[in-house]
Amino acid sequence: MEEGTIVHVDYDLYNGDSGDLLETTREDVAKEHDMHQEDRTYTPLVCIVGGGQLIAGFEASLLEAEADKDVSIEIAAVDAYGEKDAAMIETTSIDKLLRHVRDPKSLYIGGPVTIDGRTGTLSYLAAGRARIDYNHPMAGRTLKYDYKIVKVIEGKEEKVEALLEANTGHEGFEVSFDGDDIAITLPQTMLFDTNAAMQKFRLVTVLRDAVDAGKVSFIEAHEPRVAAEEAEEEEHVHDENCDHDHEEE
Repeated sequence: MEEGTIVHVDYDLYNGDSGDLLETTREDVAKEHDMHQEDRTYTPLVCIVGGGQLIAGFEASLLEAEADKDVSIEIAAVDAYGEKDAAMIETTSIDKLLRHVRDPKSLYIGGPVTIDGRTGTLSYLAAGRARIDYNHPMAGRTLKYDYKIVKVIEGKEEKVEALLEANTGHEGFEVSFDGDDIAITLPQTMLFDTNAAMQKFRLVTVLRDAVDAGKVSFIEAHEPRVAAEEAEEEEHVHDENCDHDHEEE
């Protein structure tokens, strides 16, 4: 697959040592391994081949892959999330740990812990001491991927739409072109996304790297229906407040 190609990839990721399924984009596989999530939509991964978004071993395999062909590869830790670094494993007192935890009952071995802005995994808790591993959770693991490139994106408009959805999690973008310049009308769901500002900043870089975009414009069109719903909600709150005032009288 040529570097820079935008593809849709279905994959199953396994722990290469235990054979346990860690992640999948395929709903039937998730159900088979009792990992199905009802609130999740299972769709292929959208990525740029050779774009540096994935672990090195997966990137290298995609460069040699062909569309619509099943591939199974094992990736050593060094080409995945790296070997375990002993310097990234720290021991602290339980007292310090508890000062950074809102609910002590939420602590468990293998669970996430955040101290001084750093998030790690609690690996030991006893005798007044706690050990926290700040390595990536999959560091030191050999990984196994079963995957297939299910679609290769060809047209410029389709490439842009795929990248927009993949980098925001939203659908329903409207895209228009004027030479290399791109105007993007955002979907209503994104207008109320607290991460929208950072997403737009990242999209500009992604689009310029992937499709040589010139000026990128984002258009926010607030639909009357949404405005009406907001007004109705405000009126409802106002009426409740008035009723409350009358009750106090």
